[in-house]
Amino acid sequence: MALALSALLCLASGFLLVSLGWRNGAAASSKEGANYVLAASLSVGFGLGMFSVVFFLCLLLGGAHLILIDVGVCAVLLVSFLGFRARTPLTVPIRERSLDQLGWLPRVLTIAFAIALCAAIYSAIMRMLAYPHGEGWDAFSIWNLHARFLFRGGLNWRDGFTPLLPWSHPDYPLLLPGAAAHFWSYLGHDSPAVPAIIGLLFTFSTVGLLFSALSILRGRTAAMLAATALLATPSFIEQGTSQYADVPLSFFILATLALIGLHDDHTQDDSSKRTPGLLALAGLAAACGAWTKNEGLLFLCAIVAARGFTLLRGETSAENWSARLRQLAPLLVATVPALLLIAYFKRFIAPPGDLFSDPTTTLHKLLDPARYWAIIRWYFKGFFRFGRWLLIPGSLLLIAFYFAAGKEDRPQPRSGIRTSALALALTLAGYFAVYLITPYDIYWHLRFSLTRLFLQLWPSAIFLIFLMVKSGSIADNRAHSERLDNHLNVSK
Repeated sequence: MALALSALLCLASGFLLVSLGWRNGAAASSKEGANYVLAASLSVGFGLGMFSVVFFLCLLLGGAHLILIDVGVCAVLLVSFLGFRARTPLTVPIRERSLDQLGWLPRVLTIAFAIALCAAIYSAIMRMLAYPHGEGWDAFSIWNLHARFLFRGGLNWRDGFTPLLPWSHPDYPLLLPGAAAHFWSYLGHDSPAVPAIIGLLFTFSTVGLLFSALSILRGRTAAMLAATALLATPSFIEQGTSQYADVPLSFFILATLALIGLHDDHTQDDSSKRTPGLLALAGLAAACGAWTKNEGLLFLCAIVAARGFTLLRGETSAENWSARLRQLAPLLVATVPALLLIAYFKRFIAPPGDLFSDPTTTLHKLLDPARYWAIIRWYFKGFFRFGRWLLIPGSLLLIAFYFAAGKEDRPQPRSGIRTSALALALTLAGYFAVYLITPYDIYWHLRFSLTRLFLQLWPSAIFLIFLMVKSGSIADNRAHSERLDNHLNVSK
């Protein structure tokens, strides 16, 4: 009962927050189902993020009666949503564009997607049962250990973030530990099922987010192809159920890019139809990613830089600059609270990270050509290995699909694609820079982390590829499908 109540408050808070930012998005349309899947997927991520922040603030302020605080937060969001809804008519904020086909191929894709989804769910549940405390060192020695310090530490919870435990990376952000500890407070004990379920929710919410966003932007067929590609990635399900933070981070990265794409798609033909709430939600998603893992802070910087460059390049008139800055403002403002929270945690609670533990050797490492060559080689190998596919790497198949389908002459939404591509490229460059200055043995560090870094960006890469392919690359097969159906009918 306690777990059900906490889950209800978590999802309700997330849904109300999403509704505040995308209050126009629930209007009925021919893609109403995709809207609901999108809202539900975002609600899971934002709800867990809010639960983590609320619990951490309660620890800082010494607050008690956590359930009353949760109900209060939910009530404030509900009142705010009703107030905005009363003043704003519901309209569909996105134009529907379809890559769907007629004929037999959509039915085949639907069956394949259903099989992949069922197989992924079965595999995930079996792995949860086999590894209740998580699979791998990071699960129980970092994320779940931090959660137990938050939950069990009482007034001494800060002792879990001490330099005396360097192997637990006490400087890592607290979205996953805070959310788990929040649920444990309702249960009264630290059940290992909670972080396992959180990992499961993030895994399939990422699939739902990818499917729903592409279904709205590019059609149901493209969405099923993309979601099947993600579900067919073996390491995605493995990492999603391992209770690591890489798949949750991939969720927030994808959410940021998808929300920016939805906003730009809505406003590309009429700049007066701006929906700043979508940009604010994108900023919140990027901020949640920064509160999930240190790499999320790198992505937040990358998305702000990419969005700023995309918006501010071109015309330089004062009016034009002002309009573009107004598009950037919601994204920036939404990140401020989380950045302040992260800054406080890093400055006053967590010890310094190990990345810059030996600054005297940083310049020497930056000037060492052998390190550059080693990273480049591992990038190349990791690109083909990170998914743990059996025969043909999924990354290679995705590239082949892109060139076979052809690039869209005027891809939609154009500014969203530029922002997403630049943000992912900057994030990869940031990973490269971190490896250059790492205090660890560079080959050890690359071996045990690079594939997970690639996995963080994999759902977003799939999303970007399907936004960029030619609009008719799938839909134009309609005539071929009809001809083949007619040929089969004649043969009968």
